[in-house]
Amino acid sequence: MAKALLGYVGGTDPRLLAEMRRLQQRVQDLESELVRIQSENDALNAAAAHREPLLDGIDIDVPKGEPALT
Repeated sequence: MAKALLGYVGGTDPRLLAEMRRLQQRVQDLESELVRIQSENDALNAAAAHREPLLDGIDIDVPKGEPALT
């Protein structure tokens, strides 16, 4: 009766262990992807902060389009 109350005590299910390993690997992959994307974002922000003000002094007159005929 004790076995029925506690369940089978033959060890952990290999499928459960495999699923846990798969999920742990997925978490590690996502964490490394996050670090990569954060460093790429930091590099892009730094490049945007130090860009050359090439077009800052140029005034470009862009003509407005005519309204469409209905």
